[in-house]
Amino acid sequence: MKKIIVLNLMILLVSCSTNQRSVDTLIYNATIIDVTTGELILNQLIGIIGDTISVVAPMTDSAKYSAKVKFDVEGKFVMPGLWDNHVHFRGGASLIAENKKMLPLFLAYGVTSVRDAGGDMSPSVMEWKNDIIANNLVGPDIYTSGPKFDGSKPAWNGSIKISQQSQIAPAMDSLQEMGVNYFKVYDGNLTPEMYYALIEEAEKRQIKITGHMPMNASLERALELGLDGMEHLYYMLQVTSSKKDSIQALQGGYGVISAYIDSYDDSTAMSAFAEIGKGEFYATPTLYISKVLNQLPLVNHEADSLLPLIGAGIQASYKRRLVSALGRDQEAQSANTKMREHFMSLVKPMEKAGINIVAGSDSGPSNSFVYPGEALIGELMMLVEAGLSPQEALKASIVNGPKFLGLSHYYGSVTVDKLANLIILEENPLDDIQHIKSLMMVVKGEQVFDKQALNKLIR
Repeated sequence: MKKIIVLNLMILLVSCSTNQRSVDTLIYNATIIDVTTGELILNQLIGIIGDTISVVAPMTDSAKYSAKVKFDVEGKFVMPGLWDNHVHFRGGASLIAENKKMLPLFLAYGVTSVRDAGGDMSPSVMEWKNDIIANNLVGPDIYTSGPKFDGSKPAWNGSIKISQQSQIAPAMDSLQEMGVNYFKVYDGNLTPEMYYALIEEAEKRQIKITGHMPMNASLERALELGLDGMEHLYYMLQVTSSKKDSIQALQGGYGVISAYIDSYDDSTAMSAFAEIGKGEFYATPTLYISKVLNQLPLVNHEADSLLPLIGAGIQASYKRRLVSALGRDQEAQSANTKMREHFMSLVKPMEKAGINIVAGSDSGPSNSFVYPGEALIGELMMLVEAGLSPQEALKASIVNGPKFLGLSHYYGSVTVDKLANLIILEENPLDDIQHIKSLMMVVKGEQVFDKQALNKLIR
């Protein structure tokens, strides 16, 4: 009789062990941050298979799971990895290697996805994107616009010249064949007519289009045609002015910015924001770069800790903006400061009206001392300084970034079937956005970077 009892117990133990679900990686004792709601979900375990979250369950279910890799985060805070939604890889063939070398820096600061806003090395960017997916290269997930659209005299090398409507469809065909994720417009000398035509064609193809806008184009007209977003806030000034029609008629390019700011009318602005907020519109303020560039005459960046990690060619590209800034007179410096402060004041009213604020740093060659990874942290700080709550600032990065690209199914929360791009923080960033700096671990699919590994990425 005793032998039968022992045998039955052994069968039971074997049965229990075989009923365990096996995953690749298990994270124990996690406090999950729901960035969308601002809620904390305590005492959770997270199971990962390959690059995907396969289990999210309370710790009371931990006996049901086994894993090759396990780590206990002891109640620390787990949230989706950050998105930098405006970066640049550019500088021509001679800077391809230096751009590639910067990719690990994003991960070192918890940025696991980036939206490339156009440059002149798109074939290389596509190659990096695929190598990262295959775990052959350390870096963030990359989504890209490919080359930018501009007029007959583009402001940036590598841009696609559009001076007549017949050029638009073939150009968009080539970008779609390349596999771009959205379209980006620039305003070197693009005419309003070609700007509107680009928006119409993108709308037909159901591909998002964002970017700069010719200062003499109408934002209202662009919105009617299907414009999805704007990069920087210069172009929002038009709809906040009580004298927009007369100022727009001046054809003064960026020289009309002061006139728009001086004619700002709160009632006009709130009405315009409310109307824009009814649609699914995205605005990327890029506040941090405005601060850095505005302070170039006042701040010596030679001792920046990240500067030695930036290639000599990219460092050389910083000089153009630096020389320009050092040449500003006091009147120009004051106007620059006034513009930056005015942009800050627009962010919270826009968000409150339903406009999707998107966090992007504008890091990359030519944008002086705006470093990969670190700059996105700076942008989050600036968004909070502009009036967003820490949760709203994080949402601008983690939720609105993938939402713009139609990728919310894969990103934005720590839930089953989302990509396992995660960061673990020692302190809660919902209490204080500064706590986003308390990074202790990054999980990028099958790759896990603890503090030591993160420090190596920086070194």
